[in-house]
Amino acid sequence: MTAQDQQDESTHETKFAHVSRGYYPTIVALFTATLLISNVAATKGVAFFADSDFSLGPLQILPIITDGGFFLFPLAYVLGDVLSEVYGFKATRRAIYLGFGALILAAACFWIAVQLPSAEFYENQAALETVVGVIPRLLVAGLAAYLVGQLLNSLVLVMMKKRMQEKHLWARLIGSTVVGEFADTLIFCSIAAGVIGISTWEDFINYVLVGFLWKTLVEVLVMPITYRVIAYVKKREPTYV
Repeated sequence: MTAQDQQDESTHETKFAHVSRGYYPTIVALFTATLLISNVAATKGVAFFADSDFSLGPLQILPIITDGGFFLFPLAYVLGDVLSEVYGFKATRRAIYLGFGALILAAACFWIAVQLPSAEFYENQAALETVVGVIPRLLVAGLAAYLVGQLLNSLVLVMMKKRMQEKHLWARLIGSTVVGEFADTLIFCSIAAGVIGISTWEDFINYVLVGFLWKTLVEVLVMPITYRVIAYVKKREPTYV
């Protein structure tokens, strides 16, 4: 093959962009997926010990009020902590905005799907509307709570890191979670409580406290895993200084 032939072949070579070797895109994808799934699951109101007379001696166990996304949503804050600790506030803010856009896109797609005319053989229209139907109040609650809570979580963690540098990661994780989760839970519950059937102050306070304490407790329990993930990403992220 002549030099001219080689040049012609290289000129007509199929072009592709290079995929980043960092972990940022993968974490953002998981972060966004967690938000989408948990927001759909959160449309269900959940009550533990609601129909029982269970007690511990003189202590009566009160019903625990929460929503169907309680077991998954804390993972979004764990991933948010990883992003904030490794990549900083600007990169995490970009991921938060991407998640915000994904939530709006999902809401728009669900609304369109519900509005489309049903086929004669389709018998689940009412169920579809119940699960993914766009309820403006619930949508606003989720978007506002997510945006404020995640931004506060990231901002607090990064501000604490500027003071502590690489020391006391546990303090950053807990401190940012307390601020972010409390703001998230309070905003969401205040707006969405009536939509999911919470109508009394007792149930509302129960809902807020259970949600906040549960999410904070989960972060504390999974902190050893968060430590390992952060250490793993820091060690293998070529741009981390």
